[in-house]
Amino acid sequence: MKIAGIILILIGLLDVIGSHVGFDLWGGFFGIELPDLLWQFSGYIELGAGYLLMKMGSSSDDAAAQTEAE
Repeated sequence: MKIAGIILILIGLLDVIGSHVGFDLWGGFFGIELPDLLWQFSGYIELGAGYLLMKMGSSSDDAAAQTEAE
């Protein structure tokens, strides 16, 4: 889950940076036309979801490491 979160964060960064320089990740690269409201915030949504996945993966890794230590 941690790796999926990191990948989603990287996609989110690419989306946010791309939107500031005129590159449309969803429309130009994936061929998906997002509604305007969703398009404005898609990069931030991806960053948030990636962060949550990464933290969920980290907490499960910590729990497994703690179990092994006992």
